[in-house]
Amino acid sequence: MPPLIRVLLLLPLAVAMPNPAGAQNFFEELFGIGRAAKPPVPPRGVPGGVQPGTPLAPPPGAPGDAPAAEAPRAPAAPKQPVVLKAPAEDNVMGQELLYNGLSGTLKLEKAAAGTTARITLPGTKISAPSESCTVPWNGGTPVALTSEGRPDGLPRFEATGGECPLRFEVVEGGVLVTSLGSSRVCTVTTADCATTPTGLWGPAAATLIPRSVEFDGARGTADRAVRENYKLMTQRARGQDVRPIVTEQAAFSSDREQLCRTYAREGAHGFCNLRFTEGRALALATRLGVNTAAAAPTASATPRPRRKPQPSVDGMNPDAGGATGFPD
Repeated sequence: MPPLIRVLLLLPLAVAMPNPAGAQNFFEELFGIGRAAKPPVPPRGVPGGVQPGTPLAPPPGAPGDAPAAEAPRAPAAPKQPVVLKAPAEDNVMGQELLYNGLSGTLKLEKAAAGTTARITLPGTKISAPSESCTVPWNGGTPVALTSEGRPDGLPRFEATGGECPLRFEVVEGGVLVTSLGSSRVCTVTTADCATTPTGLWGPAAATLIPRSVEFDGARGTADRAVRENYKLMTQRARGQDVRPIVTEQAAFSSDREQLCRTYAREGAHGFCNLRFTEGRALALATRLGVNTAAAAPTASATPRPRRKPQPSVDGMNPDAGGATGFPD
């Protein structure tokens, strides 16, 4: 039915109402503008109901909301160098060490005036290079050494005089020897002998193999110390100083291989690799400002599964006498 007709039909009823307010309510309901158009107000006590006159809370993120205060973050602690236990110079005093664990003898001893060294150098005959020889350093007389402290983390001694000036750096259970002359080869013409004392002097392989698991665990710790200290050095260095550090670190692995490849049965125990790596880690820590003689170690060896021994290769890990050193 059209709305207009409905209004005309209901109009007499509205007129007949005795109360004018009732007629007004009738028309409000008829046209949808009365109570039907207003949502009901929940009664008091009904959950979720909003009481009349209660201000509505603004939605989250509305303008004027104060941002939540963030808790202040503690500044990150600066990274510190990884420090290994530094060897004491007394740990090798009085012991007879072998060149590459094979031949010759080296003994450091304490004397009234300091430290002395007595060495028998292995080599090859100048007149017959296929034949081996030995020659006593300084005619067999103990040579007084000068203590140089720990410039690279290891105890260092030097003997600058004589026919073969040498440097001695003490590691745990051995001594790293380097030449202070212009050549690695030391020639003793009167003895018809050419020697190459540069390398690691330490125990024979037979005494090292039972400790291979110990050396392997310590090697992992030393490798991590080298990596962490190297990264810390590059982070602290300025732009132009980074390249020499990177170059030096890149040569580290090849220097270690060259030094240790002739140590007797190195693949079975890893003694030389471990001591050279520990020396590198201590040298980096020293350059980062650590006093290795006084600092408490921050890393210790953790045993881990031992790697499989590598087979010996002729000319690489000799087991018999006759190996005299490194190529020039």
